[in-house]
Amino acid sequence: MEMASTNGRDQSREYVYLPLVDALKSVGVRVNLFAVVSEIGAVRRSRGSDYVLTLKIMDQSYLAPGISVNFFSERPSKLPSVMLNGDIIGLQRVVMKIHNGDHYCVYNKRFSSFALFQGKMTEDCSPYQISPKFQQRDHDDEHLSQLRTLLIDHPPGAVLKEGELQLRRIKTHTLFDLVCKVLHICNTSNGEWILFVWDGTDAPPLMLQNDLNTEMTAPTPLRPEELLLSREVLCSFPPVGTVLRVFADKFFKEFPHLLNGGCWVRLCNINCEVQSGIWKGMLKVCSKIRLLSDDESTVLDCLKKYNARVKSQAERLPLTCFPWPSHILSVDGYCGIPATLMDSLTCKQVKHLVVCVVRVVSSCPWRAEDLRSPVGGHFRIRVILEDPTARIYAYIIKEQGEKFFGACSTQDALTRGMNALLGITGGSGGDPPPREPPWVLCCLRSYCLDESDPWGSRRYRIVNTRLSLYN
Repeated sequence: MEMASTNGRDQSREYVYLPLVDALKSVGVRVNLFAVVSEIGAVRRSRGSDYVLTLKIMDQSYLAPGISVNFFSERPSKLPSVMLNGDIIGLQRVVMKIHNGDHYCVYNKRFSSFALFQGKMTEDCSPYQISPKFQQRDHDDEHLSQLRTLLIDHPPGAVLKEGELQLRRIKTHTLFDLVCKVLHICNTSNGEWILFVWDGTDAPPLMLQNDLNTEMTAPTPLRPEELLLSREVLCSFPPVGTVLRVFADKFFKEFPHLLNGGCWVRLCNINCEVQSGIWKGMLKVCSKIRLLSDDESTVLDCLKKYNARVKSQAERLPLTCFPWPSHILSVDGYCGIPATLMDSLTCKQVKHLVVCVVRVVSSCPWRAEDLRSPVGGHFRIRVILEDPTARIYAYIIKEQGEKFFGACSTQDALTRGMNALLGITGGSGGDPPPREPPWVLCCLRSYCLDESDPWGSRRYRIVNTRLSLYN
């Protein structure tokens, strides 16, 4: 597949690029290819000492599903670092192979070479990454132009959409694809990586089965990860829509495009599990990540729906709160557009008043006979509130507690009120029965315990809110 050359950029050798459909017939032969990157895998360790990366490529002769190319190198920096799904790659002296009827290419670090080019229409025909052995030639520009034209009618993101879900449709024990924006990425103390992803929709509220009797010694967590996000990171999160934590193995630390966040991706073959009533995404061995361009149709559709949502009073509410929250709680003199908990967490003022639509996930204490302090006799309760954007601790104390429980004149009334808030419907013996707390409206006042550390010592109280026993 190589021939001598007397002109062009390379004066010693010219490389003839095969269409993929012809390369499939050349098993065991070194071939040269010019193709579109339709899928980007994650860098991981091979069984030996190398790092391995798998890309999928397609061209005019062989579109979806394309063929895989396996790259090996002793260092991740020597592997292709594809900026976007849909960019173009030139490959020289790669070997075609077949396994169980499936064709694929192998990039040999000793004699193969590559160059990466932008896939979007531009006059720039120079590669943004090139390996030392790659030989550029005059006809590369012609191949680039043809493939860029192909991408107009056959964008990689337009294929393989079966099984794609939005966060509002996710479920457990199911593999699915998710188009989302990576807002942030960090690693845990045990070497796991966490991707914080968002698509503008709300993950479904979950049935809760935490034991309320253990809240004092083992409180329900506010998030699935151990670390506390900095205020700077938190303020970069959108105010509406669930931010799903997706946990990945150690090899994802070598996936450079995600480290700074802000890029759109298609997470392929991920699944979700539930931890303490919180959705937790998982990347498996079979999972893949495709980088998406900001102007892909799926990305633009997500942004269009989100922009319409944040401008609508009704759609700003949790998507499962229809047509309005339960009337179990009411807020004195309130009429307006409820905020989200993320609105409050990212507010520029430490001390502020906000009305939110939330669920009461837990309460400590929760039994009617324990709600008042044995010392002063006043109410003192810590609850966990959640909406699709966050969970927080909030306190019901003293005179605001008297206002909150004002309609509950007996212990039986207090019991009925707390059961209604917490979604307790009965059950006895064994594990606590599943609970489904209703969406309720409540008013929150933020304050700080230490004026020298206002953000670090910020807390919330429920104020100007009343419990009704007649709904």
